[in-house]
Amino acid sequence: MQRPGAVAVVTAVVALVATGCSSDGGGEAPPWPGMESSSPARGASPSGSGSGTGSAAAKDPATPAPPPAKGSVTVESTLTEDLESPWGVTALPEGDLLVASRDRGTIVRVSAKDGKKTEVGEVPGVSPGGEGGLLGLALSPRFASDRQVYAYLTTQSDNRVVRMRYDERKSAGRRLSAPDTVLRGIPKGVIHNGGRIAFGPDKMLYIGTGEIGETGLAQDPKSLGGKILRMTPEGEPAPDNPEPGSLVYSLGHRNVQGLAWDAQGRLWAAEFGQNTWDELNLVRPGKNYGWPEVEGKGDDPRYVNPVAQWRTSEASPSGIAWAEGSIWMAGLRGERLWRIPLDGAELSAEPQPFLQKKHGRLRTVVAAGDSSLWLVTSETDTRGTPKAGDDRILRLRVT
Repeated sequence: MQRPGAVAVVTAVVALVATGCSSDGGGEAPPWPGMESSSPARGASPSGSGSGTGSAAAKDPATPAPPPAKGSVTVESTLTEDLESPWGVTALPEGDLLVASRDRGTIVRVSAKDGKKTEVGEVPGVSPGGEGGLLGLALSPRFASDRQVYAYLTTQSDNRVVRMRYDERKSAGRRLSAPDTVLRGIPKGVIHNGGRIAFGPDKMLYIGTGEIGETGLAQDPKSLGGKILRMTPEGEPAPDNPEPGSLVYSLGHRNVQGLAWDAQGRLWAAEFGQNTWDELNLVRPGKNYGWPEVEGKGDDPRYVNPVAQWRTSEASPSGIAWAEGSIWMAGLRGERLWRIPLDGAELSAEPQPFLQKKHGRLRTVVAAGDSSLWLVTSETDTRGTPKAGDDRILRLRVT
């Protein structure tokens, strides 16, 4: 189902200058055009925002903190190198990866066996710039029969979701069909374009969107910005959404870029804060997660508190994955991988950082099975300091 009313880029630029909203690199306002400064400046939190109390997990002063987590992560191997602005990643049934290039608008297939890269096609209509471009990828829940690949992308007028048929019988570079738009009209800006998409256990498509620097969109139930959306594979609002006929599943989000389900089918989402707290939220249908009234943990009963929170210098989270009893969260500005151990809907131990400052900015993490993870770096996204071989996909072993 298509939705009209895309927001113009110039509006987001004005909002960026006027409000000093942060980029996906942290809590600073990036210099034009869409670049983050090397020495971030910190400002005050928005009026009425919750400040929180801990440096990592959100703590209740009346409740003892959980014990430290135990375990380790090691880099087992580098699967492939020399990727340009990798963003969305999805695993094919046989284990190979499809990887989207945000700025080139292309999708490559990466062999899980030897890391060989094969371009499968370019997605037409992608308009990269700032934090926009070709972003999230997801396979249809019926991929074995329909061969549909879904993508979230920025065009000249909006953010939208398209689907394309993937045909391996065709020659390299021509394996994607022309895109079919299933949802249009998600607000577009220079910053906070959201972009992560994933099919849930219910076979509905979930979409993380941003408020493009216009904070009021997050609390506007009629806007598709600053939300988690839920729809059928054909683009219709899921029939049991909180509001009949609406795509909105939850609201009050600043910039959702991580979506994952745990073993019990609960939805978790990672979200960028502004100046103080980044968040990991347990997402419930119809709930309000507070932005811009609350950043991090607050005391307003109208809004849901995060399960865990981090200083923006420690995280600036992007992709997340569920594996081995924990949520794993990739950090951009924080340049580390966070393990968040869970016992049901609560922390079972303090979140634990790995790989700090060893591989640069980290964009996407994908569960690979067999106690391993795929981790995608993000040094070539205009905000990193790329070295020879960047960007990479690393295979991690969890013990």
